[in-house]
Amino acid sequence: MAYVIGIDGGTESLRAHVFDLSGRSLGVGRGAYATDFPAPARAEQAPPDWWQAAGAAVRGALAAAGVGAGQIAALAADTTSCTVVACDDAGTPLRPALLWMDVRAHAEAAAVAATGDPALRINGAGAGPVSPEWMIPKALWIKRHQPELYARAARICEYQDWLNHRLTGRWVASRNNVAMRWHWQAEHGGWPVTLLAALGLEDLAGKWPAEIVAPGAQIGPLTAEAASHLGLRPGTPVVQGGADAFIGMIGLGVTEPGELALITGSSHLQLGIATRPVHAPGVWGTYADCVYPGKHVIEGGQTSTGSVIAWFRRHFAAHSDFDALNAAAAALPPGAEGLLAVDHFQGNRTPYTDALARGAITGLSLSHTPAHLYRALIEAICLGTRLIVESFGDAFQARRIVVAGGATRSDFWLQVHADTLGVPLALTAEPEACPLGAAILAATGIGRFATIEEGCAAMVRVARTIEPDPAAHAAYGPIHDRYRAAYAALKPLRADP
Repeated sequence: MAYVIGIDGGTESLRAHVFDLSGRSLGVGRGAYATDFPAPARAEQAPPDWWQAAGAAVRGALAAAGVGAGQIAALAADTTSCTVVACDDAGTPLRPALLWMDVRAHAEAAAVAATGDPALRINGAGAGPVSPEWMIPKALWIKRHQPELYARAARICEYQDWLNHRLTGRWVASRNNVAMRWHWQAEHGGWPVTLLAALGLEDLAGKWPAEIVAPGAQIGPLTAEAASHLGLRPGTPVVQGGADAFIGMIGLGVTEPGELALITGSSHLQLGIATRPVHAPGVWGTYADCVYPGKHVIEGGQTSTGSVIAWFRRHFAAHSDFDALNAAAAALPPGAEGLLAVDHFQGNRTPYTDALARGAITGLSLSHTPAHLYRALIEAICLGTRLIVESFGDAFQARRIVVAGGATRSDFWLQVHADTLGVPLALTAEPEACPLGAAILAATGIGRFATIEEGCAAMVRVARTIEPDPAAHAAYGPIHDRYRAAYAALKPLRADP
């Protein structure tokens, strides 16, 4: 029987799962690595640590699954996005990688935005923002601050590209990464050459991998050296993956227009399939063909969600467990008896793209309890998700939402999401959506499935569905109106930063 391996290169560790072709995880291995924070706004990792972690993780997964190297039919990886590596052509790093959360390139991001180049249309129709996390601002920072190193770098690429080079010896870029964070757009000539020229980065395109490979297409065979390191068979096919959250869409079975992946944690990320291209203020994307051929992915995000709940519990309910908080909040009606919160504790990513926006709680009275406040904060997060989905416009009409991450541990939170949106929420049987998505790509790349969508149908299983309560959804209508009005009302009142 054949199996596939899905590799998930995360922020703190790399995990490998052995999956069968029905989507069951048979064994998991993990290799950790360290992050260095050498100065404020900086975060770096050593790429060789990723490779050591890959060896430990894949060997551990094989042992846990009781599967031999000859039974692995293919492998694919997802990794963190915008983790930028400068290296020579052999892949030897010239400096530590700039991790995705490294935001030292804030001045460079402003310079990118100031060009007004048409390539910026994919984010808010050119209104931005441009994040210092992204590829071009980071590459510009290296050229400005380490010009000799930049000149010596034969390759400036991402974690994804570097790992695939170690696996196959080939330099290729993922169509997923370049379409959504490198400003590559097939319908507008490919590489953003005019943007690079405006920044004095004309030579950067020559440092990027010249070949772009779509998720689910083969990159090449596993080299003998890589096979020895991983404990696999030389020649095992390596298939292209991409950025972790986007590959997680595949692992959640989000494949058709009107379906949305809601990825929750300290923040929320909304990734949906739109019926057509959308480039409008407050909307990130759409990105053509970045996951599925012929389909457009639309993106939204909230900067502080689970982190707001953690803040509340830490300061106001340290001696209460979440089960008790959820039960008390669930006993209250929608609207928390007049209490309204705004979730912009760390600014707003979409639809306002306002880093200076801040959270608020209004309507407080002496009758309110911690349960009221907890419910109001949960509702604010869910109403923020609804506002983002509404901002997508008529190109995305939500009909099914698949949720993953921290919010899935709270039935109350899930129900409020369903009630505010008025859309069913699905939870999958396999909670590790990213490595499952990579495994589906691996299986598709060797022809076990004709399309990625067919692979999703075979390997993703829904465990349960949360249906919206029609009465609660109706009750949230006027509450949502108040939530939507709060941003404009509060903006004139905030203090200077």
